[in-house]
Amino acid sequence: MSDFPTDVKYVATHEWARMEEDGSVTVGITDHAQNALGDVVYVELPELDQNVVAGEEAGVVESVKAASDVYAPITGRVVAVNETLEDEPERVNQDPFGDGWFFKLSPEDPGEIEDLLDAEAYQESCEDEEH
Repeated sequence: MSDFPTDVKYVATHEWARMEEDGSVTVGITDHAQNALGDVVYVELPELDQNVVAGEEAGVVESVKAASDVYAPITGRVVAVNETLEDEPERVNQDPFGDGWFFKLSPEDPGEIEDLLDAEAYQESCEDEEH
């Protein structure tokens, strides 16, 4: 059973975004996504200061089953990357909403995060996928 925390927003492509107190937005892949991928063995992160656009590729996550693109949930500039994932990609499986985060953005438009899915809508989209 996947976990769907309510303190983050979601994208149908299985990324999550959380607005932090400092105004940055932390991004990762969802519990549902890491469950579907299986054991994560490699993560390719965006470059620091790279500008990313909502809906466009910002990285890659590889598992024993498949490689998947990671998309930017909102538009912004990358202000931090989770370098721990380079040596410990399994953190994505262990704690996708905590230590397994991918990168942080300085959002171009902080209000853009409000356009993303809430936990209930994302959970429904996952259930629709399975049927």
